[in-house]
Amino acid sequence: MQVLSIAGSDPSSGAGIQGDIKTFTVLGAYGFSVITAITSQNTTKFFDVQPVLPSIIKSQLKSILSDFKVDAIKIGMVYNKKTIMAIHAELRNVKVPIILDPIFESTTGGILLQKDSISYFKRLLMPMAYVITPNVFEAEKLTNVKIRSLADLKKAAKMIQNMGARCVVIKGGHLQRSKVIDVLLEGNRFYTFSHNKIAFVGHGGGCTFSAALCVNIATGKKLKDAIKSAQEFTLQSMKNAAKLGKGLSIVRQKRIDSIENDLSHAIKQFVGIERIHEYIPECQTNFVYSEKNPISTVNILGLEGRIVKTGKLVTIAGILKYGGSRHVASAVLQMTKKFPSIRSALNIKYDTETIEKAIAKRLSVSSYDRNAEPQKVKNKEGKTISWGIKNAIKTTRMPPDIIYHRESIGKEPMILIFGENPKTVLTKLRKIVR
Repeated sequence: MQVLSIAGSDPSSGAGIQGDIKTFTVLGAYGFSVITAITSQNTTKFFDVQPVLPSIIKSQLKSILSDFKVDAIKIGMVYNKKTIMAIHAELRNVKVPIILDPIFESTTGGILLQKDSISYFKRLLMPMAYVITPNVFEAEKLTNVKIRSLADLKKAAKMIQNMGARCVVIKGGHLQRSKVIDVLLEGNRFYTFSHNKIAFVGHGGGCTFSAALCVNIATGKKLKDAIKSAQEFTLQSMKNAAKLGKGLSIVRQKRIDSIENDLSHAIKQFVGIERIHEYIPECQTNFVYSEKNPISTVNILGLEGRIVKTGKLVTIAGILKYGGSRHVASAVLQMTKKFPSIRSALNIKYDTETIEKAIAKRLSVSSYDRNAEPQKVKNKEGKTISWGIKNAIKTTRMPPDIIYHRESIGKEPMILIFGENPKTVLTKLRKIVR
């Protein structure tokens, strides 16, 4: 996963290019950068700013886009109309989701977008944005609307969308004393997100949110889930802030859970497999990855929703959460009791041809008969999968790659693919879906 930040340089490393790269790295993405301006600031004061020549901005963009695959782009500080025009000239035909973060002023008091450039920002950058992420102050600047309520937030979001941005997130942290209320406008539908306000007077929160959102969109998450995840990450970064200088605290990004990072990448790859919709069962698909030596499904990460199909489209519904999966997680939990190295699995639709192909590819296959399930197991909610996996591996010396069961009364047949990690699960899956 590779993402690009187009922004100003912040020598305090709280925001700007330096802050974005920290967020990208912690979230497991490789970050490219195009610098638009050099600022001189610290935690107490904004000293100076010098824009980068438009020709250098264009050259930086060409150097990145001509050599690397970029999965998402974040645009932050652009400072003046010449910078805006240079960025527009290079990105107007690029088919990559753009996260536009309006940055008008620094928390240390500096002007980061010249007043005579706002019209260029609206006309050239906003129509390129997949999503724009202003706070209340920035939304007021863009719309000339005073925002005092949730209704005002929604009104401003609609106005900003009409300026060209496909989706709009207005961060309402400055709206209420005790609650943070954010609004998302996606298409014609509004969503609201809220959490308790924390005592934070610091530097870098806005950049952290938009950079995290950029990574989440690059992984293929649905926008609503991408925003929720970015908010949680930003909140933790604010709680983890440190007073490194004499003034404002600086956000510190907490290193991502490697289990979440690996599973998130694998899910993105899964939904991108050609004709994968043909392998999604009626109950849909989940993909899980466990901590070492799990005690319960609470130690196993999975989608709180599912990977679902609509016609030939496959989408990710829900966010990754420990304890988010019940059935596939229960299968992994039972498997790890005998084979601790097996910590990941996903389920696909049962088909005899798929099983035959797996055997032909020399994958080890086991099964169990749900019709033989004891009544006392049937009567206990959530015990069927554990019973089935236990029986399927009872006599095996090595962990099977695949365990399946055929149809029984009221129960859909299913194939489970197991592996040491999500990457090995996908390797096995690809052998049988080609």
